[in-house]
This record gives sequence, C-alpha cells and structure tokens, in this order.
Amino acid sequence: MTKKQRAILAIQALKKEYPDAICSLTYADPLQLLIATRLSAQCTDARVNMVTPELFERFPNLDAFCNAAVEEIEPIIHSCGLYKTKARDILAMCRMLKSDFGGTVPDTIEELTKLPGVGRKTANLVAGDIYGKPAVVTDTHCIRICGRLGLSEGKDPFKVEMQLKKILPPEESNDFCHRLVLHGRTVCTARNPACSKCRMKEFCKNPVQAP
Repeated sequence: MTKKQRAILAIQALKKEYPDAICSLTYADPLQLLIATRLSAQCTDARVNMVTPELFERFPNLDAFCNAAVEEIEPIIHSCGLYKTKARDILAMCRMLKSDFGGTVPDTIEELTKLPGVGRKTANLVAGDIYGKPAVVTDTHCIRICGRLGLSEGKDPFKVEMQLKKILPPEESNDFCHRLVLHGRTVCTARNPACSKCRMKEFCKNPVQAP
C-alpha cells in the first residue's frame, strides 16, 4: 500500500468518525481567528476560547487593537501563557495589517508569515478556514498521528507539511487536519492511545498497542 492509498483510507475513516470538521477555536472574523491562533501556541484551544470573549469585547476591531497599549492586552491573555510575547505580537501584527495590508488579513502563506508571531501553522489555518485554500496545519496532533500511520516521518512541522502535501488531495487536506485534532484528543492520544477503538487500526503502520 502506498502512502497516498493509506492517506485516502485515513481521510475516509476520519470522515465517518468526525463528519463535522470544524476549527475548535471560536472566532467571528479573520482577525479574530488570527489572534486566537497566536494565543493557542503552547496553550489549549479550550483555554483560548475562555479568554477571547473578553479580549474581543474590549477590542472589537482592528483599529481598537491598533490603538491599544500592550499593557492593556497582557492581563486579559495572561492565563494563555507567554502572555508578554503574545501581547506584543498581537499588537504588532494588527498595526502591520493596517499599515501594510490595508486592514485586511492576507490570503497567502507568504504574506501571512510576514506578520509578527505568525508561523506556517497559523498561516495555513487562516488560509484554509477563511479563504478555503488547500492547507496542511501541522500541529502536534497532525505530526503524531501521521507519523504513527506512516504518512510522514520526523517531527519537524515544515518537513511534515511538505510530506503531507505530496499525498493528500488538496480539497481534503484542511478538513483532514481538523479531524486529526479531534482524533488526537479522543483516541490517538500522546499517551495510552485507544488503538482498539481506532477506525484506522487496520492500516496503521505503528500502533502503540495491539488492536
């Protein structure tokens, strides 16, 4: 079985398990998704979703963020961790959006990654969820599960992204990554994965425990 064949089987299996492939971050517009994704670094999406309602109420649009002081943002996002760096990045990215991009969140990986604090994971998520472009979001769940399935090798996010782009149908890649997050939280966990309950156990190359 080739990697492409195994990828198709994985896509089909996860579609049955998780019909609704949606981002677990709560947002109302492209800017909110961009900011929420920056906050999610080394933090759970659940925690981010607890923080963002107050943040977006206090700063409801780009201009509000641009006119803010970093000291105003820090206490609101404190519980997300790395709050000083994240607050600085949020303020800087908003000001660059206004000065360099006419206040619009860009739709390409190349332009998105020019923004302070925005790496390829964030850029892919925004490009995929907001603009419907083919995207591969190589977060910890994606890297772990695809490695176990034999779809990718190594743990470098960029290398895994490039490997998966070669074997995933572009129209399926974004939803596939969302489903990997759901699967990684409930079945294929980092420790003690429930391999016996996994829809992909028949073709998984590296099961952690006997099915």
